[in-house]
Amino acid sequence: MGKMKYDQRGVSATKDEVHAAIKHLDKGLYPNAFCKILPDIAAGDPDYCNLLHADTAGTKTSLAYLYWRETGDLSAWPGVAQDAIVMNLDDMACVGCVDDIILSSTIGRNKNLVPGEVIAAVIRGTSDFIETMQAHGVHLHLAGGETADVGDIVRTIDVGFTAFARMKRKDVLINHIQPGDVVVGLASFGRATYENAYNGGMGSNGLTAARHDVLDHEYAAKYPESFDPAIPTDLVYSGNRRLDETVLIDNQEITIGKLILSPTRTYLPVLKAIFAQYRDRLHGVIHCTGGGQTKVLKFISDVHVVKDNLFELPPLFRVIRDSSGTDWREMYQVFNMGHRMELYLAPEHADDVIRIANQFGIEARVIGHVEAGAGETVTIKSPFGEFVYR
Repeated sequence: MGKMKYDQRGVSATKDEVHAAIKHLDKGLYPNAFCKILPDIAAGDPDYCNLLHADTAGTKTSLAYLYWRETGDLSAWPGVAQDAIVMNLDDMACVGCVDDIILSSTIGRNKNLVPGEVIAAVIRGTSDFIETMQAHGVHLHLAGGETADVGDIVRTIDVGFTAFARMKRKDVLINHIQPGDVVVGLASFGRATYENAYNGGMGSNGLTAARHDVLDHEYAAKYPESFDPAIPTDLVYSGNRRLDETVLIDNQEITIGKLILSPTRTYLPVLKAIFAQYRDRLHGVIHCTGGGQTKVLKFISDVHVVKDNLFELPPLFRVIRDSSGTDWREMYQVFNMGHRMELYLAPEHADDVIRIANQFGIEARVIGHVEAGAGETVTIKSPFGEFVYR
């Protein structure tokens, strides 16, 4: 198989080089937990532990920049703040941490291209998201942050957050995915009760591919600062769609730009409700970010995860596929393709977990199951083919 287009654009779905670079580092108290868990350095209590997590909105900021420059509409920027926050929060949720989290932002911008009104919109998005979560019983605390003018190293703008939390060790969820488990997927698309618009389901992974595969090459000449000049020319904005083109979804016209810019959905409110009843019955919680539907490979041992009942492909991912012609195998490895959170548990609890998710307006279903296996394998059985990953 040839080199993935995603890799040719200077990014990686598997992050093999990163994992190789950190393989010698201490993995924390619970090596198979989704996030690194530290002793309670903050207070020294042996019954507690600490989490410190950092992440960014990735190249979604470049798409927001493109949309803003084309339309003058600042509404894309608050969602970018949510993207960066959620990439932290929902990773931390996979180890059971869903409340009382401290946040600090790090924003680097090219001041010559990104004015103060954009920074204000990002900060406003931060406070609005915190207020929304507060209304749904999730308490986030903003500690401040740093905004730096670093035009020499940032082409447009980079938005990141660091998150800290302290929790009881007995509440930590450690992945022990086992044969006989079913996999409940929580949809990434639609409109949750705590969202104010339809969510295309993009999240903050695969944006480099989505942006370049969907959008027309005219944007390359207009906004050369929006992409890495080292990318092969034929892979730069190589699609055929414009940001202001519309797609009809649920009887509503949504622009391509807004569809891809849908803020990354957080699952904290629904996971908090699920954990209140089923924390001790969960065998694994996986955030399908880098690696898409293959993410679970990093957290299993001698089992075969079979995903054979995935959600119908959401319109956004159909647009990406139709514009790019990307191989389906690569699509499932780069994008979440319809669900971004997976719960592994015994079959008898699946209906209750699905019911809780539905109460928040989030579709959920049993999307697969776990079998015994030699080594670690994920098989995707889809209408577009069967794909095996190891």
